[in-house]
Amino acid sequence: MMGSGSTFSVIGADVVIKGDIAASADLHIDGTIEGDIKCASLVQGEKSSISGAVVAESARLAGKVNGSITARELVILKSAQIEGDVHYDALTIEQGAQVDGRFAPNARQPVKAVPPVSIAVAE
Repeated sequence: MMGSGSTFSVIGADVVIKGDIAASADLHIDGTIEGDIKCASLVQGEKSSISGAVVAESARLAGKVNGSITARELVILKSAQIEGDVHYDALTIEQGAQVDGRFAPNARQPVKAVPPVSIAVAE
């Protein structure tokens, strides 16, 4: 059910999940996840650790992520430690955040006739 009355689930700091997570609701993760996560909105606490791919409409990351991240709106807080490629539409990174990987905007449509391999992110 879509709308402003959306629900959210909290995965507490003492919880370890081995396996993939799929949620149509919003997730707040303080625990340890070993698996892929697909959800509408993800908020990750500072002590949290995720080993796997993250796919979300919006994500606010403050902990460790080891895996690729795909989000429409992505916020990486200064406490975050990310190893993996990052795909986004809108990106905010706090000063001090550690990211080891490549950044690329989400490819919604093919860019002219250039193969995606040859596209480099230039600052």
